[in-house]
Amino acid sequence: MNKLKESKEISGVVNHADSQYLTLLNDILKKGNESTDRTGTGTLKVFGRILKFDLSEGYPLLTTKEVWFRGVKEELLWFIRGERNIRPLVTKGVHIWDEWPFKKYLEANQLGHVNQKDTPDEWGERLEKFVESIKEDEDFAKRWGDLGPVYGYQWRHWKTIEGKEIDQLAVAVDTIRNNPDSRRILVTAWDPEDVDSQKVALPPCHILYQFQTDGNKLNCMMYQRSVDTFLGLPFNIASYALLTELIAKITNKEPGELSIALADTHLYLDHQKQAKEQLKRIPKALPKLVIDDSIRDIDNLNSEGIQVVGYDPHPPIKAQISV
Repeated sequence: MNKLKESKEISGVVNHADSQYLTLLNDILKKGNESTDRTGTGTLKVFGRILKFDLSEGYPLLTTKEVWFRGVKEELLWFIRGERNIRPLVTKGVHIWDEWPFKKYLEANQLGHVNQKDTPDEWGERLEKFVESIKEDEDFAKRWGDLGPVYGYQWRHWKTIEGKEIDQLAVAVDTIRNNPDSRRILVTAWDPEDVDSQKVALPPCHILYQFQTDGNKLNCMMYQRSVDTFLGLPFNIASYALLTELIAKITNKEPGELSIALADTHLYLDHQKQAKEQLKRIPKALPKLVIDDSIRDIDNLNSEGIQVVGYDPHPPIKAQISV
């Protein structure tokens, strides 16, 4: 990928986050096999890729297009709180999960003729009203805003066959503090019982992560079964980097390396133009993540105490999400 290497050198900036990501986009465009998918959009896909980020080089918030950090942060804090209803996100103006409960709402109310591709105007109008109802009506939100046992709920409220709960994230934090050489510091969101049931709006894509201590450094590896490379992956990279930094802060460690194992790594067919546009851009310097010293407890995270400084990305590139 000589062009990407030259771009990095011309920019005078060491930014392995963007260069790896751009290399992956180029790999999919050139080598990806066309495939059908659950959403009906179609994809180009590859399988089994690895990304690695040295967090000492900067916070891997991509610079070749703007990634919405506030959305990344609020979603992760929502995960960490163990929530499963979209209302806390909606009230903060974060709408990245709206479409999934909305689709379920349409199906339950026999509005199956309304869909994202064939009736986009009606879809948009009804989605706007749905989101407003989630925000303003607590009873409506309780009924229709619940996603089921997704991500953070499984992290903090894993149900055992005896009906008890395991707080996997709290156990991980305790193990880092008290048994740092353990090879069992692992948190999973994948419950086979939920995959083909109606319990969960969308089976988790990033299904498990594991921490490892190396001296005073905290490393993290995440496994992702399904990767929306253009829209989702930049969020996932930033989110797990933030998670690693937060857990390092709380356990008095230094953030080390984030590794992400990517299984079905795909580019939706209607994202090809946007990917090619991003490939033309030269990476800039990575920003710095600043976490306030007052943050010492996984159950008492202050959103205002988590900030990014020095972020000067290229403009965002819009693309349609496939539901």
